[in-house]
Amino acid sequence: MREAVVSGVGTGSQREVLRSLFERSGMCLARLDSGFRLVEVNADFSRQFGCLPAELGGRSFSDLLHADVRTQVSQQFARLLAAQGSRFTEPTIEFHQKDSTVFSAELTGFAVRSESSRTDGLMALVCPQGGSRTARSPASHRPVLTDIEARILEGVALGVSTVNLASMLYLSRGGIGYHIDNLMRKLKVKNRPAVVSKAYAMGLIRPGWPPRVYLD
Repeated sequence: MREAVVSGVGTGSQREVLRSLFERSGMCLARLDSGFRLVEVNADFSRQFGCLPAELGGRSFSDLLHADVRTQVSQQFARLLAAQGSRFTEPTIEFHQKDSTVFSAELTGFAVRSESSRTDGLMALVCPQGGSRTARSPASHRPVLTDIEARILEGVALGVSTVNLASMLYLSRGGIGYHIDNLMRKLKVKNRPAVVSKAYAMGLIRPGWPPRVYLD
């Protein structure tokens, strides 16, 4: 299921980056279609909801939500499809697991768009409260990045290797590693895929392809 979905969105390095984000980010991530149905979830997402990935495939994202917030969240995703913004964050949303256990989480939704600004899909990032989450608005509380950190973040989002980044930016491999470590500290994550997914969720990276970092 995963290969079929990933191969249908984007080309080349974009598919590789999306696959890396899903498999190694350490965050609860899901891809949704235009009907807000789950077409792909990563292992962390399925564990959080107490299901196997195959049990979630094809289900409506609304099925995972408390009834009181279904309309609210569906409207937010509909705005993304209509290109009325590139992302949204709901600081506290109630979800329920397979056994009906209810938990609260921060939900970030964002659109995946092509170079022509066409919406290629929707992504949902679920950060359970008590875990690694931030209660502040990502749009207004972005960490400040230096110019070199922004260029390195763009390279990592493109899937560029450390060796190639060093050559492109006239730095040593150790220098690239140093700046990536700084990015992980600023974004409070533990690996490169998580740097990219957190940066997208916080609004640091502009929608579309190739990825570009906001420096405002």
